[in-house]
Parts: sequence; C-alpha cells; structure tokens
Amino acid sequence: METKDEAVRLTSLVKTSGCAAKLAPSLLRSVLDELPKFEPDGRLLVGFESADDALVYKIDERTGMIQTVDFFPPMVDDPFVFGQVAAANALSDIYAMGGTPAVAMNLLCFPSCLDISVMQRILEGGYSKVKEAGAIVAGGHTIADPTPKYGLCVTGFADPTRVWRNTGARPGDVLVLTKPLGAGILNTAIKADMASDDAKQAVIGWMTTLNRAAKEAAEGLDVHACTDITGFGLLGHGLEMAQGSSVTLVIDSTEVPLMPDVLELASMGIIPEGMYNNRDFAGPHVRFDPSVPQNLIDVLYDPQTSGGLLLSMAADEADIYERRMPSAVRIGRVEGATVPRTAAQEKVHVRVL
Repeated sequence: METKDEAVRLTSLVKTSGCAAKLAPSLLRSVLDELPKFEPDGRLLVGFESADDALVYKIDERTGMIQTVDFFPPMVDDPFVFGQVAAANALSDIYAMGGTPAVAMNLLCFPSCLDISVMQRILEGGYSKVKEAGAIVAGGHTIADPTPKYGLCVTGFADPTRVWRNTGARPGDVLVLTKPLGAGILNTAIKADMASDDAKQAVIGWMTTLNRAAKEAAEGLDVHACTDITGFGLLGHGLEMAQGSSVTLVIDSTEVPLMPDVLELASMGIIPEGMYNNRDFAGPHVRFDPSVPQNLIDVLYDPQTSGGLLLSMAADEADIYERRMPSAVRIGRVEGATVPRTAAQEKVHVRVL
C-alpha cells in the first residue's frame, strides 16, 4: 500500500528551495528602509540596520543575548536531511556572531498531502543538529500550509564585548571562507534530476555541517568582521560587509572553493532564480576583471543554503585560523573604499579578480 510520503516528493511541492526562497534583497531593503524607527535602546547592540546575521541584546556586562530566526522550503526529498539542513542553517547565524547556541524553537509549515511521519522525521532531523550544537529545543509553532517549510528561532549567548559583526572589516585584512560555493546550483540540479551522485553527497554533506567548528577555531583570535554566506550569495553578503565597514573587498575568484560539477551546471544554465535577484542587488557595486568567466560569476552570486563563514582578520591571525580549520580558504583581501570617478557612478564595494 502506498503511503502519503511515498507518493509525494517534498521538492515537488515547492517552487524555490532552501535559502534561494528568500525575498530579493533589494525588495527587502526597500521595505525595511521605510519602516518607522524605534526609540534607541542602549541595550540593543546589533539590530537590522547593518543587515547583520542576528540581533544582540545586552543582558549585563558579561552577557549578550543573540537571537535569530530562519526557515525555508525543502531542497531535498529526505525529510530527516531537510530538518538537519534547516536547523544547521538557522544555528549558523549564532555562530556568525561569535556566539554559542543555547535554546531553539521549531517553526513548521506542513501540508495535509504528506503523511504525519514526514513531520516527525523533519523534526527529528532538526533535533539532531540542535543536540550536536549543544543546545535544546523547547517548543515552537506549527501551521497547515500547502508548501512545507521548516526552521528554527534560536537564542544564543556571547560576551557582549566580543560579539562579531559584519561591519568591522579593516583595510589590510584578509578574507577567509570556510565552505565551498555552489549549493543553490546543485540543489536546482538535484530537483531537475541532473546532479551526479558525487555532487549530491557533497552538497548534502556541506549543508548539514554546522559552523560550530568554524566559530570555535577562531576563539582567542581577533576577528574584525564575520558573516555567514547564505541566501544573498558570496557577493551579496560580501557587499553588506563592505558597505557596513566602509571598505572594498577584493576577491580572487581563482581561490574561491567550489563544490563538484558546479561550473559545468552553471554553464548549462542550471541556476536558481535567487541568483538573478542577488545579481540585481549587488551587481551595481561589483566590478569583475574581464578574465572572470560568466559561469564563475554566476556561482559567486549563487544563493547558498547553510553556507560557510566569511571572516575578515589580520593575515597573521588568518595563518593560525587556517591551521585550526582545514576547510578554511583565503579568498581575498580588504582595501580602503573605492571612490567613484564621477558622482553619477555607483561606488564599487567589491572587486573580483
């Protein structure tokens, strides 16, 4: 007898998947910019003004509370793996702020066409990653919805004087990336049944890997700025870091690590809709060397799901970090802000060599 979960593939119920389902960053920013402003609160150390990964609220001189929320539609058909990826992605925002996750709450949208066992497996996958993070799940909220979605609201803690932000990159820093790019393209290929087994295993392996080790490898080091690379892609999140820090990021495209088969798939046009949104958002502020091929440009804009950390730090600190974190790759440097030649030109915040 065929059960509901055997009859319906999770990815068949969604148009966009993972972090590629995010709203276009330019649209989101236009809305946020028009919202009324709250009265300043001296305890709110980080809000949404700098497009950082999470809020930070000062409890006392030694305790800063970090909060984030993230959920999205499935990018894989295995419900347990979907739960793992969604949880790893939500937990990542805490790590990107230099914090330690403590407690999480589920956010789940579930369609009636799926067997209830699918819900259980999604939640079990999420629980497994929260447990791996050393945190606990303490409730949540569930609604009926034709499109399945899952994620977490996560609370973590850090020393308020040592919180990482995406606004502190300094000229002379080097840029270090801890996971390869290509998740959005590979997830699109998997949905179209065009991804190799090696590529499937690679992208699932990276998406289910917590950024806990990447954060812990930086303990005791002076991290000037950090963000995780998710739905806005390397160039979108890099642009937010550059603008928030009033600097220019210079990225060596030949050093950027990539997942298997990604360039070939991009050349075939197997790219998610989110890539175009990211290009529209960041494109006016990015300049590419003519030697950078189009398929690689597409990968640099590719929306990542549960991507790695992008850290800005001094070169000697990066040497130590790379020895501690085997997957970390130095992909560029930080320079002073580039001034446009004329008032009509957009300021270049990211250069890609």
